[in-house]
Amino acid sequence: MPIVHVHLWKGFSEEKINEIIEGITNVFIKIGIPSRAVEVIVHEIPKTHWGVDGKPATQSLKDWQPPE
Repeated sequence: MPIVHVHLWKGFSEEKINEIIEGITNVFIKIGIPSRAVEVIVHEIPKTHWGVDGKPATQSLKDWQPPE
């Protein structure tokens, strides 16, 4: 059944990650797939290892903060 990989910057709260997992799972539930069959894997990546506009995100998007 579905395995969804989510790549996001490190720093999201555990509460927000739980919301992401639940929301993605609910999308599959709506199309008839049981929740126990859905796997969501969250990969947290430091902004220093994520490039945007030819620079690390720590430089190109330095004002961005994860939602609380």
